[in-house]
Amino acid sequence: MAQADTSAPAQEAHGLLYDPRARAVFYQVLTLAIVVGIGWYLIHNTLANLAQQNIASGFGFLDREAGFAISESLIPYDASDTYGRAILVGLLNTLVVAALGILFATLIGTVVGISRLSSNWLVAKLASVYVESVRNVPLLLQLFVWYSIITVSLPHPREEMTVGLDIYLTNRGIYVPVPLADPVWPLVGLALLVGIVLAFVIRRWAKRIQETTGKIKPVLWYSLAVIFGCPLLVWLAGGAPIGMDVPVREGFNFQGGIVRTPEFTALLAGLSFYTGGFIAEIVRSGILAVPRGQTEAARSVGLKPGRVLQLVVLPQALRIIIPPTTSQYLNLTKNSSLAVAIGYPDLVSVGNTTLNQTGQAIEAILIYMTVYLTISLLISLFMNWYNRHIALVER
Repeated sequence: MAQADTSAPAQEAHGLLYDPRARAVFYQVLTLAIVVGIGWYLIHNTLANLAQQNIASGFGFLDREAGFAISESLIPYDASDTYGRAILVGLLNTLVVAALGILFATLIGTVVGISRLSSNWLVAKLASVYVESVRNVPLLLQLFVWYSIITVSLPHPREEMTVGLDIYLTNRGIYVPVPLADPVWPLVGLALLVGIVLAFVIRRWAKRIQETTGKIKPVLWYSLAVIFGCPLLVWLAGGAPIGMDVPVREGFNFQGGIVRTPEFTALLAGLSFYTGGFIAEIVRSGILAVPRGQTEAARSVGLKPGRVLQLVVLPQALRIIIPPTTSQYLNLTKNSSLAVAIGYPDLVSVGNTTLNQTGQAIEAILIYMTVYLTISLLISLFMNWYNRHIALVER
């Protein structure tokens, strides 16, 4: 009996050793311990070296005066503001160019991707040339080309080029008029958001009507009516202000209105057209992945080509298009850090200036990593939610 009792723990240990689940847990715990140990060693060693060389660490420098100007800012900023506010300016600039870049790249990619499948030989070939050109030329080189086009090809402000509506194109930027400050404009913006929400509600309502009765409602016209009608009604109710701050040439430059600098325009154009080429191929492959029988069946019941694309092809293709398109959105956001090459004050550009003045290299890099990681995770969460939202529901 004593021998049996002694051998029981050994048999139990032997069983745990060959249990796949127990070994999996052990290896995971061991890996985690190794990673934590390496991380602790690196942090401890870094802090010790910084202290030995009398280099300050921490984020206290964010409260100090920056002492440098930023050429383009969405919020009030001057050289007497703090480093923290300067980095906020860079972050907002990055968010703006990334958001607009995603919007324009999606539009360009969708149009070009569909055009590549066009029965018109010229349209299809032009779309193919565009895709192959932008996909095989480095983005940095394209940014230099766009910047050169704007700064070299456009005229000096004294010889401005106008496209009407008091919009002026110069090598110092694009000057456009803006409405004068009025309390009604924030309400108009809110009404626009309400109109967009109502457009989604109308779309869902029309979809239910179509599923139950087969009738197709003019969703596009209804949506446009509420999107533009709501702000128009609020604008009329607020007295219909029409005052505009128009850019006027004074001396060697323009005053008034708002200006989009050559750096911003070149960066936005480069990111949009470059990423649009990749999205175009994703759209094309998604459409081709839809079985041809689906298109033939839709045409056999009398649907026009536009309706076939809208109601049959694209809804199925979206389930293939969305995942790789998400990766392109992430690439565009991270590629915006190339703005430093053409002088646009994005997060990395402002952060590099801060780093050079303060010597807080580790903190600056941590800010970069945290910001881009957060933006990427938010984009991924939204796109994954949308992908699940449009997924086919199996019965």
